[in-house]
Amino acid sequence: MLQVGDAAPDFTLTTTTGEAFRLADQRGRAVVLYFYPKDDTPGCTAQACSFRDQYQDFQDLGAEVVGISSDSESSHQKFTQKHRLPFPLLADAGGQVRKLYEVPRAMLGLLPGRVTFVIDAQGTIRYIFNSMSRATDHVAEAKRVLQELQVQ
Repeated sequence: MLQVGDAAPDFTLTTTTGEAFRLADQRGRAVVLYFYPKDDTPGCTAQACSFRDQYQDFQDLGAEVVGISSDSESSHQKFTQKHRLPFPLLADAGGQVRKLYEVPRAMLGLLPGRVTFVIDAQGTIRYIFNSMSRATDHVAEAKRVLQELQVQ
């Protein structure tokens, strides 16, 4: 299982604009990588909109926010447009990146889990938050960790 202090596994996935997003290309800035179950469900919408509403705070802290689910690029495009999301959503159709990050399934294994990773500018995992029910807490926790990293 991935732990704080581990190197974040590199990957490449397609964004809603059709561009390739490669984690290694983000070196030099922090990344908040959040895995979520499904576009347009209540908890996932609340989480995405909370990240949207605080996106400038994350930018000011030198971090990019990136959401990943196994929904299609088309689903991500609709979700992004509907909720005016300013950050990329990545389509992990086969769940390979979810497996790479060892994100557990939830609700008796029926749903993909909700896990957020805070990755520092050097590509090291600095925080992992796993909670299905506290969707918006992922945003607050990620912001808190980034603020603490700036103090160090």
